[in-house]
Amino acid sequence: MSDPALTERVERLEANLAIQQLAIRYALAVDARDLDAWTGCFRPDVNMGRHGTGRDALRRYIDPMVRRFYRSVHQVCGHRIELATEDTATGAVYCRAEHEVGDEWIVMAICYFDEYARVDGEWFFSRRRERHWYAADVTRTPQSEGFAGWAGSAEPALPAEFGSWARFWDGDARAAALTAAPAAPAAPAAPAGPAQGVSR
Repeated sequence: MSDPALTERVERLEANLAIQQLAIRYALAVDARDLDAWTGCFRPDVNMGRHGTGRDALRRYIDPMVRRFYRSVHQVCGHRIELATEDTATGAVYCRAEHEVGDEWIVMAICYFDEYARVDGEWFFSRRRERHWYAADVTRTPQSEGFAGWAGSAEPALPAEFGSWARFWDGDARAAALTAAPAAPAAPAAPAGPAQGVSR
């Protein structure tokens, strides 16, 4: 006799394991510059917004972006997954990424905010947004670079994009003694295609 509760638990474990593999498959594909494996982490009909739909559109988008740095190392540090339905989930992945850009070795502290979907029994990214705390050459402190020491990265969105951040420090004068560069309040999120931020 089958136990429905046990079956559900096993299915949730299998979903979590499959989704966790996406994060490391993505990191390996970026560092190996295996664009087929990279695009294969995303659902076949991935929506790239104004860039088009599908894996070919994703490939056209990412190819020039990864030609801005030579060697790279993406180290996955942790992964939170929240299953929404049998076929959808969200998650956040911590990552330390290193990039060779000429004479510089750029280090980034990243959090990817993900949406996942199961298509024909297999889990894929539906959307992956890269947000980071800093980008700086390894010989410099993030503070000395204003937390944005690489032209290849956008302005850091973290930690201000965490809703709890501003609430935690609101009215606490001690923050001024701890940093000369307080995180600016998060701007409203702009609409973006599901694959935004897949370049790092």
